[in-house]
Amino acid sequence: MRHLLFAIVLICATPTFAGDLEPRAGWVVIKTDKAHTALTADLKNAVKAHKMGVVTQASPTATARNRGIDIPENRVIGVFNNDFAVKILATSTAAMIEAPIRFYITENTDGSATLAYKIPSKVFAPYYNEGGDALKNLVAELDRTFTGIAQDAIR
Repeated sequence: MRHLLFAIVLICATPTFAGDLEPRAGWVVIKTDKAHTALTADLKNAVKAHKMGVVTQASPTATARNRGIDIPENRVIGVFNNDFAVKILATSTAAMIEAPIRFYITENTDGSATLAYKIPSKVFAPYYNEGGDALKNLVAELDRTFTGIAQDAIR
């Protein structure tokens, strides 16, 4: 009986994770056959090819492992450039709180990786009244740029 109780405690104490990232409203979610490390490298190359910059990066995976917790690979990569920043600021100061737009690379249960991002036009929509058509036009360009980056990264 003691062994059964111990097994139950171990199962309950083991972290569980939500699983593979699924499509959701306002996001682009692309499951790939690539491994997490390959998709991360390909994304960074695609960002550069589209004249954007990697502004931020964050991943809890290595730190969690240092704490003895094994979690699937994941990385958030913030992407933007100063040209868009200056132009957006000319339309709405408040809108810049949304920059950089983030790509999210997650490791799937089968070892492949998923690339996801929030669609820029959805992210910036709350500022359209303030920024008007100028902001909408800039964000439409961001939509095209992020689509191009994603498509190049998953090839």
